[in-house]
Amino acid sequence: MIILNSIHAKKIILTIVLLICSNAFMTLVSYGHLKMKEMNKLAGVSLFGIILLSWGIAFCEYLFQLPANRIGFNENGGSFNLGQLKVIQEVITLTVFSVFMLFFFKDQPFRWNHLIEFGLLILAVFSFLKSKRILTGSKPAQSSQLIISSGIFCPLLFYILLCG
Repeated sequence: MIILNSIHAKKIILTIVLLICSNAFMTLVSYGHLKMKEMNKLAGVSLFGIILLSWGIAFCEYLFQLPANRIGFNENGGSFNLGQLKVIQEVITLTVFSVFMLFFFKDQPFRWNHLIEFGLLILAVFSFLKSKRILTGSKPAQSSQLIISSGIFCPLLFYILLCG
C-alpha cells in the first residue's frame, strides 16, 4: 500500500516528469543527428557543427535535469537519495531511448532480450525504492540490507548471462 502525502507525491511526480523531459532532449542530442543525416537534413554539417548544435540542445536538457535532481533530492526536501535518483534516471533513459528507437530507427532490431533487461531494471528500481521504504513510508532498512535487497546485482548478473 502506497502512503504518500500530497506534497511528497507532487515532488515525486514532478521529479519524474522533469527527468522524462530531460531524457527526451538527451536522446535527441545523442542520437537525433544520426537520423537527421539519414534524412539529408544535416548531411552537409561537419562533426564540429553537430557538436555545437548538440550543446545548444543539451542546454535544454539541463533546464529539466537540474531542477529534477534538486526537487527530488532528499537533502532538499525531496524523496530520493543520490543512488535512487540515478537508478530512476537510468530506467527513464532506457524507456525514452526505447520509444525513440522504435519510432525513429525502425530498421534497428528490438529483441526479446531487450524486454527482459528492461523488466529487470524496473524490478531493480522497485526493489531499491521498496528497500528505502519510499513506497511504504516506514523507516528505511539498514545499509547492509540495502546492498543485498536493492536489486542492482540481479539485473547486472542477468545482463551478463543474456548478452555475455
